[in-house]
Amino acid sequence: MSKSGFGQIYRKLSSKLLDLVVTPQVLGEVPVASQTAEKQGDALNKPKVVCYVLQNHSRSNALVVDGETRRLKLAPALDPLTIKDHKEKVSVLFLQHSDENNILNPSAHKLPPRLLSLVELLEKHPDADVDLVPVTLLWGRAPDKENSLLKVLMTDTWSTPGTVKQLINIGMHGRQSYLEFHEPQSLRKLIEFAKETHPNISPATYILNTLNNYLDNQREIVLGPDLSDRRNVMHSLIKSPDVQDAIRRESIRSKISLLEAERRAIGCVNEIVSDYSHSTVRFASMALTRLWTQLYDGVDVHNFSTVRELAKDYEIIYTPCHRSHIDYLLLSYVIYQRGLMVPYIAAGDNLNMPFVGQILRGGGAFFIRRSFRGSGLYTTVFKEYLYSILSRNTPLEYFIEGGRSRTGRILPPKTGMLAMTVHSHLRGRSKPIVFIPTYIGYERLMEGSTYVGEMNGKAKESESIMGIIKTLRKIEKVFGKVHVNFGEPVFLDDMLKQHNAENVTVAKNDDAIPEEVSQAVNSSANAILENINRAAVINPVSLLSLILLATPKHTLDEEICVKQIDTYRNLLASLPYDERIQVTPLSGKEIIAYGLKLKLIKRVNHVLGDIIAIEEGQAVLLTYFRNNILHAFVLPSLIAALVNHNGSIAPKDLCNVIKTLYPFLKAELFLKWNEDDIQAPTEAYINALLNAKLISKDAEGNLVAPAPNTEDHNQLVVLATPVMQSLERYYITLSLITQRGSGNISMRQVEELSHLVGQRLSVLYEFNSPEFFDKALFQSFIKMLTQKGYISTNEDNSIVFDAPFQNITQYANLVLDEDKLQMLHHITSFTDEELKEALDALAAQQAKKRQKRKKK
Repeated sequence: MSKSGFGQIYRKLSSKLLDLVVTPQVLGEVPVASQTAEKQGDALNKPKVVCYVLQNHSRSNALVVDGETRRLKLAPALDPLTIKDHKEKVSVLFLQHSDENNILNPSAHKLPPRLLSLVELLEKHPDADVDLVPVTLLWGRAPDKENSLLKVLMTDTWSTPGTVKQLINIGMHGRQSYLEFHEPQSLRKLIEFAKETHPNISPATYILNTLNNYLDNQREIVLGPDLSDRRNVMHSLIKSPDVQDAIRRESIRSKISLLEAERRAIGCVNEIVSDYSHSTVRFASMALTRLWTQLYDGVDVHNFSTVRELAKDYEIIYTPCHRSHIDYLLLSYVIYQRGLMVPYIAAGDNLNMPFVGQILRGGGAFFIRRSFRGSGLYTTVFKEYLYSILSRNTPLEYFIEGGRSRTGRILPPKTGMLAMTVHSHLRGRSKPIVFIPTYIGYERLMEGSTYVGEMNGKAKESESIMGIIKTLRKIEKVFGKVHVNFGEPVFLDDMLKQHNAENVTVAKNDDAIPEEVSQAVNSSANAILENINRAAVINPVSLLSLILLATPKHTLDEEICVKQIDTYRNLLASLPYDERIQVTPLSGKEIIAYGLKLKLIKRVNHVLGDIIAIEEGQAVLLTYFRNNILHAFVLPSLIAALVNHNGSIAPKDLCNVIKTLYPFLKAELFLKWNEDDIQAPTEAYINALLNAKLISKDAEGNLVAPAPNTEDHNQLVVLATPVMQSLERYYITLSLITQRGSGNISMRQVEELSHLVGQRLSVLYEFNSPEFFDKALFQSFIKMLTQKGYISTNEDNSIVFDAPFQNITQYANLVLDEDKLQMLHHITSFTDEELKEALDALAAQQAKKRQKRKKK
């Protein structure tokens, strides 16, 4: 038998064996050019044929590709490739060529002979062409099917597998592999482009580099970049010019030797740097699959297709809201399960605990101090590490709010990481950067009881191994569903362009960024937070919380509760807050049943009709879930509040009040509408409430509330309630400033007093919402008063105001009833002596807390 005949038999036998154990998952679209191509043997008189491009030499990979091309009715990969009078044995080209005559010593650095032959052939025949179809094949990259530690450890990485590893791959991952045909590329066009743009190298060399880079990029989308080990990363950071300069400065500043300064730098690097491990990630994926199954009823993911498309051309930076420590694990799990590399995560150094810290490092976490103050060396090392991550196009993740939200609201942005990201990008642009705002919504929280304690004044608990063990004890509980919704992307280049900063460059690590770049950073931060809110998920728990917390005793007749839920759902259906928002498909009755299952509400049986009430001890916690979605209802709630309070109000007056109050609500809740554009959504919500018959119009065109004690009126009151706490909080601050007079109280004093008054009001009137007197909310309001020009400070740092401030306070009687106004006036009236006593007592209390923290 001839050698070629034996080769064909061997190939067919191998193909049959592989077909028994290998069924790759084919992703992406099949190349159009290949779909209509006929067998290569029939291509003698055709001007163009197909050749499949694989990166690493592997007979088994070629056989798998051949099997899939035949199954998909494409030009078979292992059929001969024929052009004119030239014939190649197969239609597969390996970029990293192995010498078939010397298997023990493959020559990986030679140009592939088949590529050279095809280039020479096209030089001779100007009318011929070849479609090169790059192919990615990864073994064991179907994470949803991984079910053993051994499989996890043996899945694909960047390293080229040896013969034994490849045999293991075939045996273990034959049905859990990933194959993608990429868009065909014309070999003739590549040759012509190479001659025009790179005349000093051969076309074959240019094509080899281009295809290698292309397949590296495609592989990077799935596996992440080809990462050196941790030691090499640390070495390159220490030897970088900027870090070496920082070491010299540290030596001079601290009066120590260069060697000692370098040791300090190494200590900083060791403290920060990740130790990413594919094996750790895959093992974590397997473990988390079991954890989620036990802990949650499901993890629902929305709008991930946006991320997959952007990952091809952009440096992805995930910027989720921060609700729980679970966020870290959950987001990485969701991304990995959908075939993309898990991001490197900026984690607080409080999580760098023994054992736990090492696992987190293996999953891509790198650690960052809460403050960089007083450590120039640490700052330089961290910036250099961040620059190295972005230079390798590694996806990144950090929480734009800084810490976890204890109230369920989006927190004001901490722009430190964002500014350093932009700084690194300006130092050396590789791929353009896109931020992916991500909403994570829970129906129950592991840290729920801890958050309630902290909101009630208990000191924040530091993370510890014992704390984690306590948390794990809750695993038997049912925590409902989790929702992950990927929001509208924010493109950094667009933000830089808006602020005329698109051409700014930064040369060195410690170079300052100009003011226009700082403005772009702030705009990006606000856009990210607004887009997180635009991707909110209205789940059953948040809807129940919004409704029941709006009632005086947190109870409601079951039938009325069902109608209220359906009214809210209909409002969202007719006028959704945003197209990316997700609304529970459950009906009112189903939502109540769901709340009962989670033991958040209870049913009180009564002969005249059952009553739905919040379970004992759950009211404060449910404010957290109400606040998750408050922004989606705050504008219709404000309209309802104004109409309900006034009984009848002219649309023009209503719009004027809303225009005045909206900037404060926007700053507090990160609402999506610009101040100048609020008229249109206001009118749209007025019409929606008219259609729902919650309000009506009289003969003069005024907006009128339903008659008291009717079902429609009760629904309007419930809808009006959510915005009232914000309005009352605003008028606490306004009353304090007005009562003291212009030039008689400082901003800090107003913040402290607003907090104390809010705290007292909450106790007296049982708001059951500690976030009502959250100091950060008062700070946000005062900051916006300053930005809008209503108040300013004099040389003594006291607040001064004039007529415009007086005008805004006059709207109080349009939104608050007489009893509330009198109560606010009474509770915010301080004599000079009382003011001094209150502030002194507060200062003593804060000093005591600081002393306790020091002892710990």
